[in-house]
Amino acid sequence: MNKPTLSQERTKYLEKKKHRKQMIRFCQIAVLAIFIAQWEITARLGLIDSFILSQPSRIWQTFLNMAQNDLFMHMGVTVYETLVGFLLGVVLGTLFAIALWWSSFASKVSEPYLVVLNSLPKIALGPVIIVIVGAGTQAIIFMALAISLIVTVLEMLNGFRHTDNEYIRMAATFGANKRQIFTKIVFPYNISTLFNSLKINIGLSLVGVIAGEFLVSKAGLGYLIVYGGQVFKLDLVMASVIILSVVAAVMYEAVALLEKLVLKWYGH
Repeated sequence: MNKPTLSQERTKYLEKKKHRKQMIRFCQIAVLAIFIAQWEITARLGLIDSFILSQPSRIWQTFLNMAQNDLFMHMGVTVYETLVGFLLGVVLGTLFAIALWWSSFASKVSEPYLVVLNSLPKIALGPVIIVIVGAGTQAIIFMALAISLIVTVLEMLNGFRHTDNEYIRMAATFGANKRQIFTKIVFPYNISTLFNSLKINIGLSLVGVIAGEFLVSKAGLGYLIVYGGQVFKLDLVMASVIILSVVAAVMYEAVALLEKLVLKWYGH
């Protein structure tokens, strides 16, 4: 079967779109390269204090030294804690949002408490969490869970409430019960809402893990940052922060890729 021939206007549009995408990517890389170059040059010229702000060449050397020691172990610890807290927050938060959608009375009762808990700085509860669950990995995971749970509940509940009522009325007219309405209409309608929540929560979970590692940890990227600050190894601090940024970006892109796959599957 022959492929349909694209019109000249369509071909020009696709080429223009491709060129724009290439230019955006080029500018992104150029901005980063210029920033790194200026950072290195100003440090070498003594315009900035390389002891405090470090410089790219020293950070790179620190990274190589870390890679030969326990870097990947520390990265693995942070990623593990983040994923566990993230998944627990998403699953429990979604289930709680379903329960609140199911009962409008419970939703009205819980709403002010959810708002207060969402605005409360979770790190302030750090000492309490450590006392309750113990000083260890479980406390760090609980910190990530505490941050991602409330956000998931609020995001998903808001999405469930704003599902198109026309679809719900039509299903009810054909005799669908509440469970069928939820599984066939409300939840599929909010797949994009779920993934928007995932994109927010993967970063928040990482923030929670790092905050937990600041308080109580013997391993992880947060531990390296605290240790580097305590012994004035600021190259270690900057290298750990950059590695943390890369880890966060990779996790976000993984969620975005999963979203594309799921939406493509739903499209079929």
